[in-house]
Amino acid sequence: VQLQASGGGLVQAGGSLKLSCTASGRTFSSYVMGWFRQAPGKEREFVAAIKGSGVKTQYADFVKGRFTISRDNAKNTVALQMNSLKPEDTAVYYCAADLIPPTVLIRTTPGEYDYWGQGTQVTVSS
Repeated sequence: VQLQASGGGLVQAGGSLKLSCTASGRTFSSYVMGWFRQAPGKEREFVAAIKGSGVKTQYADFVKGRFTISRDNAKNTVALQMNSLKPEDTAVYYCAADLIPPTVLIRTTPGEYDYWGQGTQVTVSS
């Protein structure tokens, strides 16, 4: 599976951005798709993830109510709509794919994800 993330940029605090990730390769709907981020000097952290069916989602507490993850299995894409952005949201954002059975809960540890995109920079100015 190859993942290509896009949509990052520079935005003022309170603004919005939409990240997209396009996948190629094996059956996209078999994967949990996640978004992670990494700020300078910090470890990579979980942001949001969505099950293959698109029904089940999970968010980090610090983005609940502001970010929305969605997917389109027909187009092999996953998106992260980010609203009410804060300067502390500044980071490189990565999409990732995790192949797990449908009965397994969404995982939030970066090391458990099988495939990664190249990352896209999001900068939020105050």
